[in-house]
Amino acid sequence: MDDDFRKLTQRKLSFLQTLKAIAWGFFGVRRGRDHEQDIARINPVYLIIAALIATLLFVVGLVMVARWFIGQAA
Repeated sequence: MDDDFRKLTQRKLSFLQTLKAIAWGFFGVRRGRDHEQDIARINPVYLIIAALIATLLFVVGLVMVARWFIGQAA
């Protein structure tokens, strides 16, 4: 199992390329062929880090929108 994980972490996409691939997928505008290429090249460690960052940004964004909306309603 260690060899499999080590091979997966040697994939070619950089962290910024991983973020770009995730952003395209998040908005649902990625072509199928490009999606398949990204999946074959994404480093799973980068994917986990990007998911944590995206989750944090999403939650902070929701809190900011809620605070703005509550401030406008008062």
